[in-house]
Amino acid sequence: MEYEKIAEELISSSYAIAFTGAGISTASGIPDFRGPQGLWKKYSPELATVEYFEKDPKKFWEFYSLRMRGLFKAQPNKAHYSLAALEKMGLIKVIITQNIDGLHQKAGSKNVIELHGTMRRSYCVSCLKTYDSLDVLDMIEKGVLPPKCGCGGTIRPDVVLFGEPVKNIYEALSIAYQSDLVISIGSSLTVYPANMIPQTVKERGGKLIILNMEETPLDSVADYVIREPIEISLPKIEEAVRQKILS
Repeated sequence: MEYEKIAEELISSSYAIAFTGAGISTASGIPDFRGPQGLWKKYSPELATVEYFEKDPKKFWEFYSLRMRGLFKAQPNKAHYSLAALEKMGLIKVIITQNIDGLHQKAGSKNVIELHGTMRRSYCVSCLKTYDSLDVLDMIEKGVLPPKCGCGGTIRPDVVLFGEPVKNIYEALSIAYQSDLVISIGSSLTVYPANMIPQTVKERGGKLIILNMEETPLDSVADYVIREPIEISLPKIEEAVRQKILS
């Protein structure tokens, strides 16, 4: 019954958006960060700081190249495809994501704002030349560690490291300001300022739907909270929407 109500809310909304975190990609084999099997249970978050990159780019890339290889192997799961389908139907206007894996685009989503950058692109810190990260991985496999630009500068992934400001936050907040519904998908909602996106929609009088396996700080103010795995809950929402549109 809850899925039917959520479908009704989506269909009647005028500007619905999605806000996604690592939980949407766990079914694609990408670990989240703070869950029971999260990345930071195995590795120190220090490895993902800008200070660590500047201090020891070789060890930084030893860690990040492992992450990159895993991300490049990953494929979208049912949740990514359902979200892309809802966007294609015109019900989800924008996807604002904390993820760097590019799986939304791989699944067919068009209007995606990446708050934390993308692992698929890298750049030289000296001349700012951009690189396809697959080419950077090839450099590393050939023994160029850390990877170097032709100008002699060190190459880094085009992602937001701890200690750096998020990207596109003002554009994302502007979109949240005009939205009347947000589905928060697979996010712990603990990382500032990204967690301001769903909070802004709710504070402006919009609907807040949370799909997440763990509790979040916004559960108490959400209109709907679904605890099922994302790869199950989002396809159920898509199916409920299709049934209502066709009925």
